[in-house]
Amino acid sequence: MFKLFTKDFWDVVARLILRNKIGILIGIAIITFFFSLQWTNMRFTYTEANLLPDDHEVNLTYNDFLKTFGEEGNLVLLGVKDEALFSVAKLNAWNRLSETFKKYDAVETVISIKDLQKLIKDVPNEKFNLEPFIKDSITTISQIEKLQEELFHKYPFYDNFLFNSETKTIRTALYLKKEIVNTPARKEFIVEKLIPEIEAFQSLHELDVRVSGMPYIRTLNSQIIIDEIGWFVGSALFVTSIIFFFFFRSFRATFISLVVVCIGVMWTLGILGLLNYEITVLTALIPPLIIVIGIPNCIFLINKYQHEVKLHGNKVKSLQRVITKIGNATLMTNVTTASGFATFILTESKLLKEFGIVASLSILAIFILCLLIIPIIYTFLPFPKDRHLEHLNKRWIGGFVNWMEYMVRQKRIAVYATSVILLIASIIGIYQIKISGSLIEDMPKKTEFFSDIRFFEEEFNGIMPLEIMIDTKRRKGVMKLSTLKRMNELEDLIIETPELSKPVSVVSLVKYSKQAYYNGNPKFYQLPSSQENSFILSYAKNSSSNVDLLKNFVDSTGQYARITTFMKDIGTDKMERIQENIQNKIDKVFPNERYNVTMTGKALVFQKGTKYLVKNLAISLSLAILLISIFMAYMFRSARMIIVSLIPNLLPLLVTAGLMGYLGVPIKPSTILVFSIAFGISVDDTIHFLAKYRQELLANQWKIKVSVYNALRETGVSMFYTSIVLFFGFSVFTISSFGGTVALGALVSATLLFAMLSNLILLPSLLLSLERSIANKEVFREPSINIIPEEDEAD
Repeated sequence: MFKLFTKDFWDVVARLILRNKIGILIGIAIITFFFSLQWTNMRFTYTEANLLPDDHEVNLTYNDFLKTFGEEGNLVLLGVKDEALFSVAKLNAWNRLSETFKKYDAVETVISIKDLQKLIKDVPNEKFNLEPFIKDSITTISQIEKLQEELFHKYPFYDNFLFNSETKTIRTALYLKKEIVNTPARKEFIVEKLIPEIEAFQSLHELDVRVSGMPYIRTLNSQIIIDEIGWFVGSALFVTSIIFFFFFRSFRATFISLVVVCIGVMWTLGILGLLNYEITVLTALIPPLIIVIGIPNCIFLINKYQHEVKLHGNKVKSLQRVITKIGNATLMTNVTTASGFATFILTESKLLKEFGIVASLSILAIFILCLLIIPIIYTFLPFPKDRHLEHLNKRWIGGFVNWMEYMVRQKRIAVYATSVILLIASIIGIYQIKISGSLIEDMPKKTEFFSDIRFFEEEFNGIMPLEIMIDTKRRKGVMKLSTLKRMNELEDLIIETPELSKPVSVVSLVKYSKQAYYNGNPKFYQLPSSQENSFILSYAKNSSSNVDLLKNFVDSTGQYARITTFMKDIGTDKMERIQENIQNKIDKVFPNERYNVTMTGKALVFQKGTKYLVKNLAISLSLAILLISIFMAYMFRSARMIIVSLIPNLLPLLVTAGLMGYLGVPIKPSTILVFSIAFGISVDDTIHFLAKYRQELLANQWKIKVSVYNALRETGVSMFYTSIVLFFGFSVFTISSFGGTVALGALVSATLLFAMLSNLILLPSLLLSLERSIANKEVFREPSINIIPEEDEAD
């Protein structure tokens, strides 16, 4: 088989790089300028993260609902819970605030206490008329008392929609125009119009206004994600540069590394713009990831350069050897890391595909930049001074390496015992992991809008819409009394479910019509009997007001109806039980031959998306393991070595999964990424160690123990450096306001720390214990790729 990336190949690469320095730097500058022009194409997503494929059944059902009734997530809610509101001045001010929003183009409808209408029976014309609860404005306390009596005791149609009759909480509903809900105009209205109006009202009238609703939540949540990109990039640069300087004690080396990774970030943003991808909660993580992954490349290259300079004092030869000896190993490690991310491309989720494409391309780009820029810049710099090389002789690093060698030599049984105990404990922990499909669980809990979410959950049982669409399979089938009774029976179940709010549908309107027919008597708020139905509906048909109300609940043909309820932030298990109970009721009440009933809504779509991602996690991780196993097989040409190399990389993943179970960290879209990312990065250490181990075997006439210890001492320092950088680099994500991002950073950091110890202690122990079966010339044949070229005696 033709061998790629041999020493001759890398000799050619080294000559090309070092002889064409100016041309390469100009080329990099041109490409960087080109990518910077693509930044204008970047835009933040204005829709929720859809984790499902476009052709998934759940998405198709949701899209059918949107075609029939339009965008469901266009409701913004303002609420006040304060007895002081029920004064003449403040109630009028509240109504004026609600009226203010009607002037904005972004708002389709505003419904406040002042907009509430009574259905009044008009006997001479046999129709219902609408009469406002509040005419003009409130002038006396007695009017307020009458209003309270009517709202809280006489008109259940509006209860739990614009007020809570038990706690006296009042709210106003703003329906944004459906065409602007998923556009920048939504953000412009909320940030520049809505919030300033509310803040001015609060300061003037000393009332605490709570704001919520999916458009509002999405806007503020998105703004925090955008703001955190800058924080992440800045923090990653700061942390990695501090650690880098601590290891190398060289401002020059630190500055060079920062320049390289900053260009890498510019390329990453350019790739996002070039591919015309939106910035999502996942792609926002890639720029700091590139910094964290790029710095270890710089460490390997600069460390090798300084070693070579100290060894023979020839700068040109040192730079050539940096490329020939480290280039191949760095290429392989970056390819394996990129492969861990690239496995997401094979999922059907658009969100994960875009993340996988941009991340894998960016990782390969940062490798190319490191390989080109670092050797070239050092050709222009003076010979390193002695103080730049002092870190190579640090005693504490030697002490760490000695400790590892001691563990491998003397404590191998303890290493295996600890590994087995960790494995058993991890498996027990894995069985305790839960799956979370909550839309708001990962949102920043210290923000005001999150506390407002909890406020509306407590007062009105949630803000996440759950929709049920009933297809009667015939025109005007919705208004049949038999259909209304079936819908009413389903609504009774929803009312009995504490995690769901009171449903709103045409059933409520029909009940309200009967109450109006009986002169507003609240005891008649119920569905009409067969005898009552005909003459009550005749009143309703003559009323243009009822037609206006109906359009929110029934489509124009009268074939489709919707039942809207709102859900609390509950776990996936509870949501599934609720869905199952509702589905059982639907199957029982609505015959399939006469009705087609579907459940949908953003809460349900997100929950189904999380379940879908969990299934894809196993596929993605399996593909990563398979792909990296193929790399290992191609590099080392030993099936037994593949097994030995996978053990120390899979154990940290199991330990992390076990920790998630014990600590109550659920599987969710953010934490799903941990395993493929960590595996792709941690296997790099294995490749470096085994490559050096094989080189030592050849140099020491297949003496296993000598080779293992030499490889441990040679690679241990670099592996320790890079692992520390990765640990603290990923720890940067723990400063996030988002629980999922915090969990991602902490879990990846912990996994990589476990992986370093596993590769430096467990892997050498396995090699020594299994030396007869894996380290012989028949099993450990000539590799297809010489990751670390053998020393050239002619040098």
